[in-house]
Amino acid sequence: MAPRPDEKPKAVEGPPRRLCYFNLGFARQKRVRRILELSGHHLAVGLPGPQDGVVVWGQSPFAHRGEKVARTRNCALIRVEDAFLRSIRPGRLGEGPMGLLIDPVGVHFDGRRPSRLEQILQSEDLDDSNLLDRARAGTGRLIAHDLSKYNNHDPDLPPPPPGYVLVVDQSDRDASVLASGATEATFHQMVADARAEFPHLPILIKAHPDAMAGLRKGSFATPPSVPDVTFFDQPVSPWALLQGAVAVYTVSSQLGFEAILAGHRPKVYGTPFYAGWGLTDDRGPTSPRRNRRLTKTQLFAGAMILAPVWYDPCRDRLCSFEEALDQIEAEVKAFRQDRRGHVAVGMRLWKRSHLQRFFGREKPLTFSKTMAAKNDRSVLVWGTASEGLSHPGLLRVEDGFLRSRGLGADLIPPLSLIVDPKGIYFDPNQPSRLEDLILSPLPPGGARRAENLQQAVIRARVSKYNLAQTNPDLPPGHRILVPGQVEDDASIRCGTTDIATNLALLQAVRSQNPHAVLVYKPHPDVEAGLRPGAITKDQALTLADVIAQKADPIALIEACDEVWTMTSLLGFEALIRGKPVTCLGAPFYAGWGLTRDLGPTPLRRRQAPDGHPLPRPSLLQLIHAALIAYPRYHDPISDRPCPPEVIIDRLSNGQVAPPGHANRILAKLQGAFSTHAHLWRRPRQ
Repeated sequence: MAPRPDEKPKAVEGPPRRLCYFNLGFARQKRVRRILELSGHHLAVGLPGPQDGVVVWGQSPFAHRGEKVARTRNCALIRVEDAFLRSIRPGRLGEGPMGLLIDPVGVHFDGRRPSRLEQILQSEDLDDSNLLDRARAGTGRLIAHDLSKYNNHDPDLPPPPPGYVLVVDQSDRDASVLASGATEATFHQMVADARAEFPHLPILIKAHPDAMAGLRKGSFATPPSVPDVTFFDQPVSPWALLQGAVAVYTVSSQLGFEAILAGHRPKVYGTPFYAGWGLTDDRGPTSPRRNRRLTKTQLFAGAMILAPVWYDPCRDRLCSFEEALDQIEAEVKAFRQDRRGHVAVGMRLWKRSHLQRFFGREKPLTFSKTMAAKNDRSVLVWGTASEGLSHPGLLRVEDGFLRSRGLGADLIPPLSLIVDPKGIYFDPNQPSRLEDLILSPLPPGGARRAENLQQAVIRARVSKYNLAQTNPDLPPGHRILVPGQVEDDASIRCGTTDIATNLALLQAVRSQNPHAVLVYKPHPDVEAGLRPGAITKDQALTLADVIAQKADPIALIEACDEVWTMTSLLGFEALIRGKPVTCLGAPFYAGWGLTRDLGPTPLRRRQAPDGHPLPRPSLLQLIHAALIAYPRYHDPISDRPCPPEVIIDRLSNGQVAPPGHANRILAKLQGAFSTHAHLWRRPRQ
């Protein structure tokens, strides 16, 4: 169970506030400095005073400088290490950590002496049901989303055939290896034991990510002298490797911790934090201090939730484990989608800069007029321009459902985009990735996160465009909100049949609700004169009781009893807020049993190919798919990928970039030509 949205993470208690350092790494690593500052520490150069402390990085080769000063000055020594969910790439490639272990007692990987993490695992109440629920959900999320300490592996790369013994290599003279008293002979002993205990199985020696990146050597200076041993340096998912392994051998690697989470009982030759609690086959000395028996859920709770100090790089504050996990999920999602690069085809000039920010973080986006991809790059095409196009690497791009503070037709850059390799959400005539996500079971912790996000959306009163608008007085009675739409919008062209205009919509709603109070809300693009779909006031008032011009859509949803729509996103926003919705078209949220559907919806949303009925997704499944799993978000403040929770904060606080002057002029020109859109848009089929 995730913490309450208002729960504030606690800084580490006890250590001195002023910490002196004697390693320039603390001066260079801004993220580390910032986490320490937010934890209540002030880093300084110079000798510590009586109330000060000294900070060192773990047991690094330079830690002895600070250790000596702390001894001679008789002051506290604080050791800092990366938390166990760190970044996409290794820290040696310059990426900052998502969290730190700030330890005034020792260091977690050195079992010869106590550490703060060991004390937590030995003494804290690890039976709290809320904590254990969070730990179970966290474990499940790491596995489901394929997340590890480093995350530059390729989730699409197949692992070796299952049925091997996994031996974990580590960096040569790594601090955790030295603290365990291990040498190259220890690593060879692991291979020899693996061969003796599993004589007929192949042995796979997994290289460390630093060695795979060419940053450090591994601990095997000479190859093992036993048969059927393979050095494995492919960037395969650690979880996939663990799933195919029969047994796991390690000195002190974090992969041993993950092996426990994956259901293994790893054979451990060193003294890592996870050894000695009854979850490992300990082949090396274990501390008599560790006399408590733990479950893997309790181990996770101590190591991932209680011990680290987690950091939110977008909102620049300390955060909970779940919030850090939200952030790393967003960053890894973007990395995996963009790591090979993209060619963007036919994109308008005004869109290119924000598309570059979204998709060009790993490799700069290439813009082209043709569909020819370069090398293995995928092809990005704006959703409305992708009809009839075919390409093996085609990705359709569209605005997300929490878009901006202002209109797309005003050329306001989006804060969210969706990328769909299968179809596009607004076209019910073909399957889309969104449909797959809606039908998929929620991932671990997904229901709680979707519920929290739903409540955050309601509290913040955010919608797609978040315009500053008025709240009209409405007459009493049973009120039905009827949102107008842009009549040449792709969702109208693809998702409607008989009723495809705003006038026809109003006529249909009035016909079936003769005594209701109809509140007609024109689409803001139409009101601004930027897109077609206007109804004259006289026409509208023959059918509607109120024309809610420039009105706040959220206030209207709250004030009305139900919503009738063709395909408007306002119907989804009404579902989020618990309002009944009737659809005369086939928007992405129709056909699942959550709406009253008067128009045709795809049979595949109700029935499997074999004819059996499909299980009905819940509202939380719809929210999770549409707002969490399907879109990508980009934070305009930190200029990095982010989760939807950050975007809700930005929209509610007004922390978004305004359009430039040139964009405003261009938007007006586009509006002036909107009545001639039939000359360049595809005709309705």
